[in-house]
Amino acid sequence: MRKRYPARLLGTIALAALLALGHSHQAKAQDLITVFEKTKGEATVTYAQCIAYYQTLVKRFPTKMKLLTMGETDAGLPLHLLVYSNDGDFNFTSLHKKNRRIILINNGIHPGEPDGIDASMLLLRDIAQGKKTLPANVTLAVIPIYNIGGALNRSTDFRVDQNGPAAFGSRGNGQNLDLNRDFIKSDSKNALAFQQIYQLTDPDVFVDNHVSNGADYQHIMTLLTTQPDKLGGVMGDFIRNRFEPGLFTQMKEKGYDLVPYVNHTGDLPDSGWVAYQDSPRYSSGYTTLFHTFGFVPETHMLKSYDLRVKATYALMECFISFTSQHSDEIARLRAQTKKEVLTQTSFPLEWTVDKQRDTLIPFKGFQAGYKPSAISGLPRLWYDRSQPFTRPVKFYNHFTPGNYVTRPQAYIIPQGWWKVIRILQNNNVHMQRLAQDTTIAVEVYHIDQYKSLPRPYEGHFLHSGVKTSTSVQKIAFRKGDYLIPMNQVANRYLMETLEPAAGDSFFAWNFFDSVLGQKEGYSDYVFEDIAADYLSKHPELQDALAKQRTADTAFAKSADAQLNFVYKHSPYAEPAFLRYPVFRLMGK
Repeated sequence: MRKRYPARLLGTIALAALLALGHSHQAKAQDLITVFEKTKGEATVTYAQCIAYYQTLVKRFPTKMKLLTMGETDAGLPLHLLVYSNDGDFNFTSLHKKNRRIILINNGIHPGEPDGIDASMLLLRDIAQGKKTLPANVTLAVIPIYNIGGALNRSTDFRVDQNGPAAFGSRGNGQNLDLNRDFIKSDSKNALAFQQIYQLTDPDVFVDNHVSNGADYQHIMTLLTTQPDKLGGVMGDFIRNRFEPGLFTQMKEKGYDLVPYVNHTGDLPDSGWVAYQDSPRYSSGYTTLFHTFGFVPETHMLKSYDLRVKATYALMECFISFTSQHSDEIARLRAQTKKEVLTQTSFPLEWTVDKQRDTLIPFKGFQAGYKPSAISGLPRLWYDRSQPFTRPVKFYNHFTPGNYVTRPQAYIIPQGWWKVIRILQNNNVHMQRLAQDTTIAVEVYHIDQYKSLPRPYEGHFLHSGVKTSTSVQKIAFRKGDYLIPMNQVANRYLMETLEPAAGDSFFAWNFFDSVLGQKEGYSDYVFEDIAADYLSKHPELQDALAKQRTADTAFAKSADAQLNFVYKHSPYAEPAFLRYPVFRLMGK
């Protein structure tokens, strides 16, 4: 039997329930207020606070968001991916079938540049609460903090010339690597995890939030856009003529005057600058190899943290809006490019700026001058913010492709080069293993010339100026060696990583340096007799030796050089020395 209560008591209970409900709603609202908001734009979250915040969001809005764990990082902590999907579908295979446009946003690759970290937290919350709208044809995939090791190394003293926030992380990751130089060489666990995220999401648009340094100017936000000529084809035309101008227009409507990333080489940007060459070691250069529209927003370091985060928030809104409005065209252009790359016959490995073609852009700067340094007494640069100006400057954003290389039918990589094979597999490269030992006629590169950095760069003595010669040889391959057919979406990635002359190839990053050292040799006094016997039976080598003596007087006076000449042109020479160990299978 139900118990009956006096009317007065029922009223009291109802009032208490309403008050409790109000307190509950208030508490829920309070725990979604970010550190950025609580400090009025003075502070950014710690790594722990950021992940805890996303966990709270997901718990509050489980039908809209899911927080995925995506691989390890050098800090020993997992890399996360927050997926926001209006219909609660978090399966990317399914999302692609639904013709959903995927925007992948990366934050905190340099934790000292945390603008995107806080802006993403605010934006995702506001979308979940209905304050902002995520169009039905767009799904967001957000990496909360990519460089976790750098975020944990927190200080008030890093980036001394940056205007806030109060404390933030370090540029170096858990291995003290700059992760925005690691997308090809993949020395970090972070990069390997990112590649898995990228291949899983296959994003239509990629956004990597940063903060710039350099000259002082009025613009709060600048934008590094994937270089159109390097992106190439219909996607390159679209990003130059439609996508980037569309973002500039939308940001103007929000009160922001964008300019391209200020990549000036001298003290002052007033004379113009060249578009940044985002080679594959960088995030947007890497995504270019897989046919994604890539962008690197760069807020200006001297603007307050509050203004920078708000500008980043506004630009991410513009990415969402433009992508939604042009969803079908973006999908069509990517599909067309992916189809064309399957049969593309040659690929450029170099791009050179065309200084005969420029675009005038309205630049809002400050008058600069020189005054005596308080430290040295010598002239030092300074900007006078009381003298702002707006003037057209030249922007050079046309590049000429060069050093074209013909696509092979397939590459063959012996299984001993497992470090390279592991990275290729991590990037969803399709390959097959030879079923049995077999000898195949292949095109072989020989390394004739290269230069190396005198000091390490990101842990490597990077090679450049690579020159090769080519021969056709019959190479004995073993069961289990890898054959990589060149009829896949990853064709461009493969050309720019496996061709030794490419600027960010695996050869450039020292993956094949062991072939640059000779392992076999000879004892002079023993080989003298063997070489003389071989020379007597090969008159063509005698002629070559005589011609070399005539052409090079130092060679003619060196017994060692002449003996080595015979060795190098004999079957006794070590075949693997200076032979590039990735082989090209040619054919139709």
